[in-house]
Amino acid sequence: MAKLGASILTADLARLADEVKLVGDHADFIHIDVMDGHFVPPLTIGPIVIAALRPHTDSPLHAHLQVEAPEALLDELGQAGADAVAFHVEAVPDPVPVLRKARGTGMRVGISLAPATPVEAILAYLEDVDDVVVLAVEPGWAGQPFQLETLPKIEALRSEIDRRELDVELHVDGGVNHETAARCLRAGADVLVAATGIFGSDDPRRAASELRALVGEAT
Repeated sequence: MAKLGASILTADLARLADEVKLVGDHADFIHIDVMDGHFVPPLTIGPIVIAALRPHTDSPLHAHLQVEAPEALLDELGQAGADAVAFHVEAVPDPVPVLRKARGTGMRVGISLAPATPVEAILAYLEDVDDVVVLAVEPGWAGQPFQLETLPKIEALRSEIDRRELDVELHVDGGVNHETAARCLRAGADVLVAATGIFGSDDPRRAASELRALVGEAT
């Protein structure tokens, strides 16, 4: 069964705990975009907010780092109660030290790649990660349309993960909705992450429930 992540990037941050509770029964985890205003222009939230949210939900918290220096946040994220972390391969000259430090925190470890980055940039690190996060939109902003050229990348990564018989979950993040979810799953995604597709709705609970049902049917 594929998994669904609810991204709080478009949630009402003034009511964040309540927003997360709305979707907790339908999303497998909460996806949290941590942006620094440098790697990407937006500035969002960090470990302090994650620590504040942690007592209000039993859902796993997945921190997606869109920052220039991911290694600087890893210890704080682990202490704040994040269950998983993923950083961008484009953000570091050598992912290996960051992967090792992340592994030492006890969190699940993932590596992300932007639409313009070829899959070859992360193939050497597949044995060292639990998750691969493929962005189907440009890093930084919610509400962008799904880039169809992402689908061959998902297929290529699915093939390589299976060829090596790795226990790695393949995430697709960005532009996930009722129209694109099934295509991502057919391409080989294990996990779909939706922000606008859930919290951009007038009824996030219903949107999450409907997307969860769609994911289940497509799987």
